[in-house]
Amino acid sequence: MVRIVDLRREYHLRVCNEIIRTQKDTKKREYPNFADGTNRASIEIAWGIVNRLNFTPGYESLTGQTTGGRFEVITKDFLEKAFKLLHHLRPGDWVYSTQLPISKFDQYEHLAELEEIIKQNSDLASALGRDYIIAPDIVVGRWPIPDEEINTEGKIISRSESIAKLTPLRSDNYQSPRLTLHASISCKWTLRSDRSQNARTEALNLIRNRKGHLPHVVAVTAEPLPTRIASLALGTGDLDCVYHFALYELEDALKQINNEDQIDMLSTLVEGRRLRDISDLPFDLAI
Repeated sequence: MVRIVDLRREYHLRVCNEIIRTQKDTKKREYPNFADGTNRASIEIAWGIVNRLNFTPGYESLTGQTTGGRFEVITKDFLEKAFKLLHHLRPGDWVYSTQLPISKFDQYEHLAELEEIIKQNSDLASALGRDYIIAPDIVVGRWPIPDEEINTEGKIISRSESIAKLTPLRSDNYQSPRLTLHASISCKWTLRSDRSQNARTEALNLIRNRKGHLPHVVAVTAEPLPTRIASLALGTGDLDCVYHFALYELEDALKQINNEDQIDMLSTLVEGRRLRDISDLPFDLAI
């Protein structure tokens, strides 16, 4: 039987083969493409992670857009496979996608109408802005349930009864069933201050503009420096949590180079329940 640890290993294999590459700075010094080539600690930690993944990266050049796109797809594939192993804990008809706008989901469907109104009124556009409809890097949605399935273990509800007519969980309540947004996942291959702010802005958009329950709002990153991860992970109220693509390998790499500042920050993030490993995310989505 396939286990989560097997899927994590497969995930890392794909990340290594499809994304991680060796780059060179102006002095021809080599570093992995998720390290900051101007930061010694970042380079040392990144090499430590790569070595623990037993990988020797090649030199093929990748654009930032290609790297980010591949990271999203590989992470989405991992989550879909891992979440299926937990189907008995969180049953449902699930959809996994990249770049699907939030207006396609029940809680945010009204934003499509709002956007059309704003497009036709320049005064409203200048006052309210145009950033209502975002397309998260990865979305997890759930289809509503037909009454036949709800009544599998007994007659719980009937179409003839004038009750529970507004809940989006019943597909019988709508002519065209709508997906419910279960999770919005932001993927950041590396983290700089502007990228952190972008993820927070998306999270606040999801919080403020929903009609219905709030989906899981998380971020996944390969950033090697805990102090930079902290720019996104520290604090509460917007993101549920941040997940590292290789947290245990990051911990071991830090111990090897004995960087106390980075070790202390990593400890703060982990013990403060703001940073977890990618293998934790499927379980957290089942909550």
